[in-house]
Amino acid sequence: MKMVVSLCRSFRDRALDRCIHCFPCLSDPARRSSLGLKVALVMLHLIYAAILFLFDSDLIEKTKKEPWYTGFYLLLFFATLVQYFITSCSSPGYVLDAMRTVNETNVICKKSSTASKQSASSNNGSLIVTVDGSNPASWTKLVMDMYPPGTSVRSCTCSYCNVEQPPRAKHCYDCDKCVLQFDHHCVWLGTCIGQGNHCKFWWYICEETALCLWTGILYITYLKANISRAWWKDAIMILLLIVLSISIIFILLLLIFHSYLVITNQTTYELVRRRRIPYLRLVGYFLLFILFCIMELVH
Repeated sequence: MKMVVSLCRSFRDRALDRCIHCFPCLSDPARRSSLGLKVALVMLHLIYAAILFLFDSDLIEKTKKEPWYTGFYLLLFFATLVQYFITSCSSPGYVLDAMRTVNETNVICKKSSTASKQSASSNNGSLIVTVDGSNPASWTKLVMDMYPPGTSVRSCTCSYCNVEQPPRAKHCYDCDKCVLQFDHHCVWLGTCIGQGNHCKFWWYICEETALCLWTGILYITYLKANISRAWWKDAIMILLLIVLSISIIFILLLLIFHSYLVITNQTTYELVRRRRIPYLRLVGYFLLFILFCIMELVH
């Protein structure tokens, strides 16, 4: 018995080593769990669609008569999955990437400025012509210009990444990077939601809500027409419909919440931690001051 157990463990370890060798991302536990959640979410979509088309013969007949109806449903189904992978693979906008872009732009400006000065001095003797953009602003200066005067660089520097954070940026402990206009870290997508992919995330939950509502309508239509034919089919459909109903409530509330954030130009982090964020506290006091002045003028 011990020999069999040891053989199974050695076979498992070899298979795991081969998988890690072929797919290096599996060596990281966080990325491995994220990949597992993505596979589970895709499989859940496929299970719901497969059971619907396997059990509902009326839907197959309707597809033969009105193929556009099922065609639109399948189009929404695949568009939702495509949007999911586009959002999960997109960058939220990292502070390090923005800083690198600024530094590269500064290098290009300095090179072009040097070339312009050399050509001007060769044509005009000792005369040197200064070109606009020859003294580009550094990342630190760009960031500090966004804050009120008197703000120290140390208070705006991330203690983990050691970079200056612009307003609305925050360090994500899951990604271990600072994210521009940080909203939240989505476990199901395996990435942060920030300035670079918040719009994609909104479109994904919008498409996901529409797909879940349409799937729920198809499940209810099937149960109304076939509630007494096969009890085991009805039990599976009812169980899946209960899970789907809970998911619809959650996704619909999420869509409404993020629509409100988009309209009011806020993020989840700013809404939840408003009292802890210095620049939002200043905005709150400023709005109270304006309201006080308006009330005084009215009276």
